[in-house]
Amino acid sequence: MEIIRTAAPEDAERLLAIYAPYVERTAISFEYLPPSPEEFRERIRTTLERWPWLVVQSGAELLGYIYAGPLGVRRAYQWSCEVSIYLSPAGQGRGLGRRLYERIEDLLRRMGLRSAYVCVAVPEEENDPRLTDNSLRFHRHLGYREVGRFPGSGRKFGRWYGVVWLVKELAPHGEECPEPVPFPALPPEEREAITL
Repeated sequence: MEIIRTAAPEDAERLLAIYAPYVERTAISFEYLPPSPEEFRERIRTTLERWPWLVVQSGAELLGYIYAGPLGVRRAYQWSCEVSIYLSPAGQGRGLGRRLYERIEDLLRRMGLRSAYVCVAVPEEENDPRLTDNSLRFHRHLGYREVGRFPGSGRKFGRWYGVVWLVKELAPHGEECPEPVPFPALPPEEREAITL
Protein backbone atom coordinates (compact mmCIF):
# COMPACT_ATOMS: atom_id res chain seq x y z
CA MET A 1 0.00 0.00 0.00
CA GLU A 2 1.29 3.45 -0.93
CA ILE A 3 0.70 6.68 0.91
CA ILE A 4 1.30 10.30 -0.06
CA ARG A 5 2.53 12.41 2.83
CA THR A 6 4.35 15.64 3.48
CA ALA A 7 8.11 15.33 3.18
CA ALA A 8 10.37 16.02 6.13
CA PRO A 9 14.00 17.21 6.19
CA GLU A 10 14.88 13.77 7.55
CA ASP A 11 13.86 12.31 4.14
CA ALA A 12 16.67 14.20 2.43
CA GLU A 13 19.13 11.35 1.88
CA ARG A 14 16.49 8.97 0.51
CA LEU A 15 15.03 11.67 -1.75
CA LEU A 16 18.50 12.67 -2.90
CA ALA A 17 19.06 9.02 -3.93
CA ILE A 18 16.08 9.46 -6.28
CA TYR A 19 17.22 12.84 -7.61
CA ALA A 20 20.98 12.30 -8.02
CA PRO A 21 20.73 9.90 -11.02
CA TYR A 22 18.63 12.51 -12.87
CA VAL A 23 21.47 14.98 -12.38
CA GLU A 24 24.34 12.58 -13.11
CA ARG A 25 22.88 10.61 -16.04
CA THR A 26 20.21 12.75 -17.72
CA ALA A 27 19.47 16.24 -18.96
CA ILE A 28 16.11 16.23 -17.13
CA SER A 29 17.78 18.37 -14.47
CA PHE A 30 20.10 21.15 -15.60
CA GLU A 31 22.20 20.82 -12.44
CA TYR A 32 25.66 19.45 -13.19
CA LEU A 33 26.36 17.96 -9.75
CA PRO A 34 23.92 16.58 -7.16
CA PRO A 35 23.53 18.73 -4.07
CA SER A 36 24.99 17.51 -0.79
CA PRO A 37 22.63 15.85 1.69
CA GLU A 38 22.84 18.97 3.84
CA GLU A 39 21.92 21.24 0.93
CA PHE A 40 19.05 18.97 -0.08
CA ARG A 41 17.79 18.89 3.50
CA GLU A 42 17.83 22.69 3.50
CA ARG A 43 15.90 22.77 0.21
CA ILE A 44 13.16 20.66 1.77
CA ARG A 45 13.08 22.71 4.96
CA THR A 46 12.96 26.04 3.12
CA THR A 47 10.29 24.88 0.69
CA LEU A 48 8.04 23.62 3.50
CA GLU A 49 8.03 27.07 5.12
CA ARG A 50 5.49 28.11 2.47
CA TRP A 51 4.94 25.37 -0.13
CA PRO A 52 3.96 21.69 -0.23
CA TRP A 53 6.63 19.04 -0.74
CA LEU A 54 5.10 15.57 -0.92
CA VAL A 55 6.53 12.06 -1.08
CA VAL A 56 4.94 8.80 -2.14
CA GLN A 57 5.94 5.96 0.16
CA SER A 58 5.46 2.19 0.03
CA GLY A 59 6.41 0.57 3.33
CA ALA A 60 9.77 2.11 4.19
CA GLU A 61 10.63 2.87 0.53
CA LEU A 62 10.24 6.33 -0.96
CA LEU A 63 9.21 6.03 -4.62
CA GLY A 64 9.09 9.68 -5.64
CA TYR A 65 8.36 13.24 -4.70
CA ILE A 66 6.73 16.42 -5.94
CA TYR A 67 7.02 19.97 -4.70
CA ALA A 68 5.85 23.48 -5.53
CA GLY A 69 7.69 26.76 -5.28
CA PRO A 70 7.38 30.37 -6.35
CA LEU A 71 7.15 31.21 -10.03
CA GLY A 72 8.81 34.58 -9.41
CA VAL A 73 9.86 36.80 -6.53
CA ARG A 74 7.61 39.79 -7.27
CA ARG A 75 4.38 40.02 -5.29
CA ALA A 76 2.11 39.85 -8.37
CA TYR A 77 3.32 36.27 -8.97
CA GLN A 78 1.83 35.03 -5.68
CA TRP A 79 -1.14 33.27 -7.32
CA SER A 80 1.16 31.16 -9.53
CA CYS A 81 3.74 28.50 -8.75
CA GLU A 82 6.20 26.12 -10.37
CA VAL A 83 5.91 22.38 -9.75
CA SER A 84 8.62 19.71 -10.07
CA ILE A 85 8.40 15.92 -9.80
CA TYR A 86 10.89 13.03 -9.66
CA LEU A 87 10.17 9.29 -9.45
CA SER A 88 12.52 6.42 -8.70
CA PRO A 89 12.72 3.64 -11.32
CA ALA A 90 10.55 1.49 -9.00
CA GLY A 91 7.94 4.26 -8.88
CA GLN A 92 7.61 4.72 -12.63
CA GLY A 93 4.81 3.27 -14.75
CA ARG A 94 2.46 2.78 -11.79
CA GLY A 95 0.33 5.92 -12.01
CA LEU A 96 2.11 7.46 -9.02
CA GLY A 97 3.17 10.57 -10.92
CA ARG A 98 -0.46 11.30 -11.80
CA ARG A 99 -1.53 10.71 -8.19
CA LEU A 100 1.18 13.03 -6.86
CA TYR A 101 0.03 15.73 -9.27
CA GLU A 102 -3.63 15.27 -8.28
CA ARG A 103 -2.72 15.62 -4.61
CA ILE A 104 -0.48 18.67 -4.94
CA GLU A 105 -2.91 20.43 -7.28
CA ASP A 106 -5.68 19.92 -4.72
CA LEU A 107 -3.48 21.41 -1.99
CA LEU A 108 -2.49 24.34 -4.21
CA ARG A 109 -6.16 25.10 -4.89
CA ARG A 110 -6.88 25.03 -1.15
CA MET A 111 -4.01 27.48 -0.67
CA GLY A 112 -5.62 29.85 -3.20
CA LEU A 113 -3.24 29.35 -6.14
CA ARG A 114 -4.62 29.96 -9.63
CA SER A 115 -1.93 28.59 -12.00
CA ALA A 116 0.68 25.83 -11.82
CA TYR A 117 3.63 25.94 -14.22
CA VAL A 118 6.16 23.27 -15.11
CA CYS A 119 9.46 23.69 -16.93
CA VAL A 120 10.41 20.60 -18.93
CA ALA A 121 13.76 19.96 -20.62
CA VAL A 122 13.45 18.74 -24.21
CA PRO A 123 16.04 17.24 -26.58
CA GLU A 124 17.33 19.27 -29.51
CA GLU A 125 18.40 16.15 -31.45
CA GLU A 126 16.64 12.89 -32.27
CA ASN A 127 17.58 9.77 -30.30
CA ASP A 128 19.33 11.71 -27.55
CA PRO A 129 20.74 9.19 -25.05
CA ARG A 130 20.23 11.57 -22.09
CA LEU A 131 16.72 12.89 -22.69
CA THR A 132 13.40 11.95 -24.31
CA ASP A 133 10.16 13.87 -24.70
CA ASN A 134 8.39 11.59 -22.18
CA SER A 135 8.04 14.33 -19.56
CA LEU A 136 6.53 16.72 -22.09
CA ARG A 137 3.98 14.10 -23.19
CA PHE A 138 3.22 13.18 -19.55
CA HIS A 139 2.42 16.77 -18.60
CA ARG A 140 0.30 17.31 -21.69
CA HIS A 141 -1.64 14.16 -20.75
CA LEU A 142 -2.29 15.71 -17.30
CA GLY A 143 -3.84 18.79 -18.90
CA TYR A 144 -0.85 21.14 -18.93
CA ARG A 145 -0.64 23.26 -22.07
CA GLU A 146 2.48 24.66 -23.68
CA VAL A 147 2.97 28.40 -23.26
CA GLY A 148 6.62 28.90 -24.15
CA ARG A 149 9.55 27.17 -25.82
CA PHE A 150 13.19 28.17 -25.34
CA PRO A 151 15.45 26.23 -27.70
CA GLY A 152 19.12 25.80 -26.87
CA SER A 153 18.74 27.35 -23.43
CA GLY A 154 20.87 24.79 -21.59
CA ARG A 155 24.03 22.81 -22.29
CA LYS A 156 24.96 19.57 -20.58
CA PHE A 157 27.00 16.49 -21.61
CA GLY A 158 28.34 18.46 -24.59
CA ARG A 159 24.86 18.96 -26.09
CA TRP A 160 22.33 21.77 -26.25
CA TYR A 161 18.89 21.31 -24.73
CA GLY A 162 15.74 23.36 -24.82
CA VAL A 163 13.02 23.91 -22.26
CA VAL A 164 9.27 24.07 -22.62
CA TRP A 165 7.07 25.88 -20.14
CA LEU A 166 3.57 24.52 -19.59
CA VAL A 167 0.69 25.74 -17.43
CA LYS A 168 -2.45 24.32 -15.87
CA GLU A 169 -5.16 26.62 -14.59
CA LEU A 170 -6.08 25.49 -11.08
CA ALA A 171 -8.94 27.95 -10.53
CA PRO A 172 -10.60 30.82 -12.41
CA HIS A 173 -8.75 34.12 -12.60
CA GLY A 174 -11.67 36.21 -11.36
CA GLU A 175 -11.93 39.61 -9.78
CA GLU A 176 -12.26 38.12 -6.27
CA CYS A 177 -8.79 36.87 -5.49
CA PRO A 178 -7.73 36.69 -1.84
CA GLU A 179 -4.03 36.30 -1.15
CA PRO A 180 -2.93 32.67 -1.02
CA VAL A 181 -2.24 31.09 2.36
CA PRO A 182 1.05 29.27 3.02
CA PHE A 183 0.94 25.48 3.01
CA PRO A 184 1.60 25.22 6.80
CA ALA A 185 -1.46 27.43 7.42
CA LEU A 186 -3.85 24.90 5.87
CA PRO A 187 -5.87 23.00 8.48
CA PRO A 188 -3.97 19.88 9.62
CA GLU A 189 -6.72 17.58 8.33
CA GLU A 190 -6.19 18.97 4.81
CA ARG A 191 -2.46 18.22 4.99
CA GLU A 192 -2.77 14.65 6.33
CA ALA A 193 -1.30 11.70 4.45
CA ILE A 194 -3.60 9.95 2.00
CA THR A 195 -3.64 6.25 1.15
CA LEU A 196 -3.59 5.28 -2.53
